[in-house]
Amino acid sequence: MPAWLSHSEEQTYKLGKQLGKHVRPGDIILLFGDLGSGKTVFSRGIAHGAGVSGIVASPTFTIMNAYVGRLPVYHFDIYRIDEPEELFDLDYEDYFYGNGVSIVEWPDKLNYLLPEEYIKITISRLKEENSRKITIEFVGEKYAALKEVFGSNDDIGS
Repeated sequence: MPAWLSHSEEQTYKLGKQLGKHVRPGDIILLFGDLGSGKTVFSRGIAHGAGVSGIVASPTFTIMNAYVGRLPVYHFDIYRIDEPEELFDLDYEDYFYGNGVSIVEWPDKLNYLLPEEYIKITISRLKEENSRKITIEFVGEKYAALKEVFGSNDDIGS
């Protein structure tokens, strides 16, 4: 599984932006990591890489923000939901399986709604301040081409 070392918010954003340049309609990106690990910074990079301009903020209290870029970007933060069924109220399937890219923070809350194919991003804090280990796993045949693109880097600065 490819892993990158990030030593700053800028590097985390940059890796997200690189991924965002390659996303396609129907892609689902799941971001795992503790509070403050950099999930929203990475999400901002994905959105900007997908052509979104302007501010990309965490949808902590709104659950989902929609952005327009070269394709729609749907940024979910489901930290505050108690049961996965709450996503039915948002018609989440229209977003997950539609013509845009869905980014989901706190995907462990999806439970049985977890899609079969997705891009799994795990961001782990390291001992050095502002340093993160970012792993990318491509789950499903749909992402075979992306796996080739992101399969060999080990440092964002390289």
